[in-house]
Amino acid sequence: MPEGPELHLASHFVNETCKGLVFGGCVEKSSVSRNPEVPFESSAYHISALARGKELRLTLSPLPGAQPPQEALSLVFRFGMSGSFQLAPADALPPHAHLRFYTAPPAPRLALCFVDIRRFGHWDPGGEWQPGRGPCVLLEYERFSLCPCRDNVLRNLSDKAFDRPICEALLDQRFFNGIGNYLRAEILYRLKIPPFKKARTVLEALQQYRPSPELTLSQKIKAKLQNPDLLELCHLVPKEVVELGGKGYGPERGEEDFAAFRAWLRCYGMPGMSSLRDRHGRTIWFQGDPGPLAPKGGRSRKRKPQGTQLEAEDRKEDLPLSSKSISRTRRSRKHPPKTIAQQSEGTSLQQNQETPTPPKKGKRGGQPATTGRRRPPKSKAKTQSREAGGTSAS
Repeated sequence: MPEGPELHLASHFVNETCKGLVFGGCVEKSSVSRNPEVPFESSAYHISALARGKELRLTLSPLPGAQPPQEALSLVFRFGMSGSFQLAPADALPPHAHLRFYTAPPAPRLALCFVDIRRFGHWDPGGEWQPGRGPCVLLEYERFSLCPCRDNVLRNLSDKAFDRPICEALLDQRFFNGIGNYLRAEILYRLKIPPFKKARTVLEALQQYRPSPELTLSQKIKAKLQNPDLLELCHLVPKEVVELGGKGYGPERGEEDFAAFRAWLRCYGMPGMSSLRDRHGRTIWFQGDPGPLAPKGGRSRKRKPQGTQLEAEDRKEDLPLSSKSISRTRRSRKHPPKTIAQQSEGTSLQQNQETPTPPKKGKRGGQPATTGRRRPPKSKAKTQSREAGGTSAS
């Protein structure tokens, strides 16, 4: 699932690739998308982007003299599990391009596309950030690490969200806007915090820290960077991912574009790490003791160097879509789908195997012996009736 760093990389991509491009015409929505239509038409406009936490705002700005007269329009996107932006030729749109912005003629037409294979992403015309989300852990670092945003967490420790394990509290966007599944694993791992330790217990310890009043602001920031606590790492770890680049927005497309990110991971899906599912069904990776609030009956699974297919799927749970698509393509090459003839042959074979054989006679009264098989139908007419009924029910 795209998290804060992925949204920021997407905004950089839009700003870089759309720089100097002039777009024109209507905004086109796919027929299968349930998102709202975008009421915008202009003969010439520019596109820019800004990310904040797990949201991205796209602004369409008409150029002077563009027709019809039109005010700038902003759209706020939430990427869901698989959203991303791509720039492609207008006559070769990528699959699942559910919103398209076309460049103006006469140059060869291009399309900036919002691509979302799972269709969990959403856009809202109007440009307002979703209410209730806390400050962005990347863009509002000073607020987050020094005063009001740190207070946004620490002054609200009575909230029931902090009754939960720290791994679940870190996904609450009211307090940690931009943190997602792989980021929480990496942050907790660096501090050796058990993921199922009570969030309030973890965060109350931060209230006891008071920097010396004699330190200057720059000295306070330097001290925090040298010995970061959980709130500092909520900024520093996503920032590291943004600085890696790639992840579908780099010069290399495909697996190579994710190589730096895979090498950067220390905990999430790594060999030797354990995993459990939280109460929302999300997999948390960790090392050592899971903590006192670990789900009862939950089995901790260690990631082995040669993991099972289930572990591989867990590891890809929050990776960007293009990586998952490539893996899916490779699997399909190894195990190509059966042809219609092969499927019918397999169906025929299965039906032959399920056809009951006549039961043997028992020792008493000529009754059928108990073999665990179904009794054969008494008449052909009844058999046909049953089969017809089963087909309609299915």
